[in-house]
Amino acid sequence: MTRILDASTAALAATPPESRHSVLEDVMGIATGTLAASLGLSLLKTAGVVTGGTAGLSLLISYAAPIPFGVLFFVVNAPFFVLALWKKGWLFTLKTAISVALVSVLSSVHVAALDVSNLSPVYAVIVGNVLAGLGMIVLFRHGASLGGFNIVALIAQERLGWRAGYVQMAFDVAVVLAALTVVPAWLVLLSAVGAVVINLMIALNHRPGRYSGVPRWK
Repeated sequence: MTRILDASTAALAATPPESRHSVLEDVMGIATGTLAASLGLSLLKTAGVVTGGTAGLSLLISYAAPIPFGVLFFVVNAPFFVLALWKKGWLFTLKTAISVALVSVLSSVHVAALDVSNLSPVYAVIVGNVLAGLGMIVLFRHGASLGGFNIVALIAQERLGWRAGYVQMAFDVAVVLAALTVVPAWLVLLSAVGAVVINLMIALNHRPGRYSGVPRWK
């Protein structure tokens, strides 16, 4: 635990003051990111399609079992919090846990509030993945994530220099292929297009060294 705290302190000290986020900026960033991501995932859920990552895995399980998506999303992500604490520090882990919890709650709120009975799957895949991608980029830039494969992708980018979007895409391919066991083939193909969209957004907008904002609070 001491090494985790030392790593967090070193990262903070190495970042110029003008690049550091205030508490208010982080709160607004996490609120904005989770709102966008949860709305995007709600569109995908309503249309019966999937996406990549633990969100896609949770959607997949929710189609096969009578368990709310929000509950599944938090449970599937829970084991990854240990990895986040070990490799990314307590502050990132706390923000990520809060973000996952917010998305879990807000996704249910969106489904209940929106009248999308005639939602086009094509529209849902494009808009849903764009919103989810935007949400994840905002969270990344405020020292958080949506857990799961996001954590692995961010660690691979920071430690190995691999783009987070491309690492995420590799995991997403596996999830989308697994969807063939539950979702019709044409919806799986549509979901694959959506997974490419969201990961290209992350790969092109969240590159190593491009954005270094960290909190100025501990």
